[in-house]
Amino acid sequence: MTETAEKIDYSSTLYLPQTEFPMRAGLPQKEPEIVARWQKMELYKKLRASAAGREKFVLHDGPPYANGNIHIGHALNKILKDVINRSFQMRGFDANYVPGWDCHGLPIEWKIEEKYREKGRNKDEVPVNEFRKECRDFASGWIQVQTEEFKRLGIEGDFANPYTTMNFHAEARIAGELMKIAKAGQLYRGSKPVMWSVVERTALAEAEVEYADVESDMIWVKFPIAEGPDALAGAFVVIWTTTPWTIPGNRAIAYSSRYAYGLYEVATAENDYGPQPGEKLVFAKRLAEESAAKAKVTFNFVRDIEAGELAAVICAHPLHGLGGGYAFKVPLLDGEHVTDDAGTGFVHTAPGHGREDFEAWMDSARALEARGISSAIPFTVDDAGYFTADAPGFGPDAEGGAGRVIDDKGKKGDANDRVIKALIARHALFARGRLKHSYPHSWRSKKPVIFRNTPQWFVYMDKDFGDGTTLRSRALSAIDETRFVPGAGQNRLRAMIEQRPDWVLSRQRAWGVPIAIFADDDGKILVDDEVNARILDAFEKEGADAWFAEGAKERFLGDAHDHGRWHQIMDILDVWFDSGSTHTFTLEDRADLKWPADVYLEGSDQHRGWFHSSLLESCATHGRAPYKAVITHGFTMDEKGEKMSKSKGNTVTPQEVMKDAGADILRLWVMTTDYWEDQRLGKTIIQTNIDAYRKLRNTIRWMLGTLAHDKGEMVALADMPELEQLMLHRLAELDRLVRESYDAFDFKRIARSLIDFSNVELSAFYFDIRKDALYCDAPSSLRRRAALQVIRTQFDCLVTWLAPMLPFTMEEAWLSRNPDAASVHLEQFPAVPAEWRNDALAEKWRKIREVRKVVTGALEIERKDKRIGSSLEAAPVVHVADPELRRALDGQDFAEICITSAIRIDGSEGPDGAFTLSEVPTVSVVPQLAEGRKCARSWRITSDVGSDPLYPDVSARDAQALRELGFKA
Repeated sequence: MTETAEKIDYSSTLYLPQTEFPMRAGLPQKEPEIVARWQKMELYKKLRASAAGREKFVLHDGPPYANGNIHIGHALNKILKDVINRSFQMRGFDANYVPGWDCHGLPIEWKIEEKYREKGRNKDEVPVNEFRKECRDFASGWIQVQTEEFKRLGIEGDFANPYTTMNFHAEARIAGELMKIAKAGQLYRGSKPVMWSVVERTALAEAEVEYADVESDMIWVKFPIAEGPDALAGAFVVIWTTTPWTIPGNRAIAYSSRYAYGLYEVATAENDYGPQPGEKLVFAKRLAEESAAKAKVTFNFVRDIEAGELAAVICAHPLHGLGGGYAFKVPLLDGEHVTDDAGTGFVHTAPGHGREDFEAWMDSARALEARGISSAIPFTVDDAGYFTADAPGFGPDAEGGAGRVIDDKGKKGDANDRVIKALIARHALFARGRLKHSYPHSWRSKKPVIFRNTPQWFVYMDKDFGDGTTLRSRALSAIDETRFVPGAGQNRLRAMIEQRPDWVLSRQRAWGVPIAIFADDDGKILVDDEVNARILDAFEKEGADAWFAEGAKERFLGDAHDHGRWHQIMDILDVWFDSGSTHTFTLEDRADLKWPADVYLEGSDQHRGWFHSSLLESCATHGRAPYKAVITHGFTMDEKGEKMSKSKGNTVTPQEVMKDAGADILRLWVMTTDYWEDQRLGKTIIQTNIDAYRKLRNTIRWMLGTLAHDKGEMVALADMPELEQLMLHRLAELDRLVRESYDAFDFKRIARSLIDFSNVELSAFYFDIRKDALYCDAPSSLRRRAALQVIRTQFDCLVTWLAPMLPFTMEEAWLSRNPDAASVHLEQFPAVPAEWRNDALAEKWRKIREVRKVVTGALEIERKDKRIGSSLEAAPVVHVADPELRRALDGQDFAEICITSAIRIDGSEGPDGAFTLSEVPTVSVVPQLAEGRKCARSWRITSDVGSDPLYPDVSARDAQALRELGFKA
């Protein structure tokens, strides 16, 4: 061709990428279309049909609460579950996901009551089943809303047939589980201090409280010694408490025989109401001076007091005579719970207002009765937080009416002030102050709770089932047999089970499954299979509303029992018992599931919640845990690591992220976090994931474009170039990593490995090297056909491996490549042959890439300094002094590997000034320009351009390709 001749356009002869898979994802628009497609094609049913006969894998869904839009915690939780289910489904299991909802309980009841208050209605005037219907309708509405929100996240499951705790069959099964516990003699009515919400008028479980800092009154109170050693006559025992309102409920004082105590006399005093000179007081020796400072007094030490002397002490109540009450004796009890790190060394013991107080009192009950001291426990505070007649001087007959601990809006009442004033009037106050400390609050109303002794229904933790086991021992054994991810969860749950008290089941509310039993005045439970059968049959047909219907008592008891003796229990079950029973009416009762579940997965707070209640309920009725493994995730904080809150304006909602970026971006964030710990999320983190997603998408797009020219030809492994064999080796390594990591629920390892593989090993290495061969080689080229085969395999592996994580994008990519396919989610992970693994070849190419890294570094400087425009303009001399590295390069087309037009390997040390890298000290590079002419088709600079007269402006390689293609210049 002459210089004046018109240049030929060879672009039509190149195998350039061709694809309609867009570079811009447009996920917010594309994803809803994919969701609609899945629904139209009934993907869920196809998944079940395709998995028929396979081994079942069951992740049992911990039920979210049906009372509002989903938040970022829901999104994190459901995405993790979806990835697990999809990964097992695509690895040969039948991984059926049945979503569920928790529908009963206080939060929904509270919402309906709020509506009533707005309209001026009184809940107590509404028929109970009418109220329950409103609660049911409220929950149903939110289930529908949350269903659509979960689907938008890409969650696949049986949303047409979920489980709900308010389903009639579910309510019957929950009641049936309680009946089993009652029949086993493990249910009893007891009077114990429980956490009580004055605002919500119900008992609360530990899982229903959260802790927040409050500032409380603290007081030191003098109890006059009424009986005991002569040396202590006229002295006072001093206690310290942060709950002055519990003083009317005091029945004893605890001390510890482990500590040293002393008798002290007040020397000087600077107070108006407290101790005066000459008074004698008993303290733990370690705390005496600190206590004296609080009262602004000084002490003179009188004598040591032995533990035996304290055991003989009986005090009078400091409020003796007030309202004609408090005339009882106040004994001293040796208690293990007493400490000497704060207070006085004496613990005020009000058995109606604290677990440890109650246990110490009950442990001593027989001994106290033998000494003529009544072990009765007073009920000093009612369900509304008011003092009762058991608190003389503060109850209904007191001047101004009953005092109140906390009012129905959750604010502090006047009880503390009244008690403190009464103590001052009786010269019983030693000192007072204020203390900021952590205190339990209802997690629903966010208001403080109180500890209140009330009759409730409990399940024993330590009563023998008759087989040598107790609920506690069964639960602890089950924990030992359970896999925990992360492992620390095992110790956490174990510690909770070891320390927990009996399980209080009763709630004084209306919306839930009732404690469907009959009991007499003494708390004896009626155990009659026929009665229970009638109850359960009614629940199956009518739901738990049947218990509250008119004539229910007569209907269920029938004629065989005395209706006057047996009382229908109207309390409802703790909702944690509901959710703890879900394994029965899902895993046991559905033929498409199995019991026990392979996995339970929830937030780490559920060690005291769903994991805990499910464990106890199942151990009580089935003797083991309902799960084989427990996985926990942390909580989502903002980018600064602070808790998200609307008041701070730092919340991130899944709806916002999906609207702006797409669900797959949210899913990618979940997959790249250490979800076992608390995670962070905000605009910067979202953008980081968008950037990572774009790179990954562009890699997939290039593969799709390149595979547009793939004819499915196969090249035997032994006939492939080493580079292709290396890439198959890497797929074999990754296949093992992916499968092991999915089994270990280590999604970050998979995501990071596959993203790095795509960016570093594919885009920046393999694809970069093979673009010339893929675009320019002749159709018959073995190198080109082998490369297409490998890229085809890489695409199939990457897209299926990533499908559980990024279901929308991988579906779009799969259908772009396979337009007649149903869905990538109906595929299995490709089988990777063992012979692809070639560690020796990988080690050889590790050395080759070490040398390549130095060449690439040298050429980058040449480009930066504009001595070359692209690497194809270079023909560097590479000095490789290390014999092992030189041997690795033997037989390689190193120019092709380095994407240069030529290259020369020299075994000598490089000259001064040659480019080197410290990490590869035996390699140096001297950049040089390539000699020859530039091929008009491939742009390589070679000496054989024009060697074929029919194609005078291209290289010999390109001329051969043009000839095969039938291209005429």
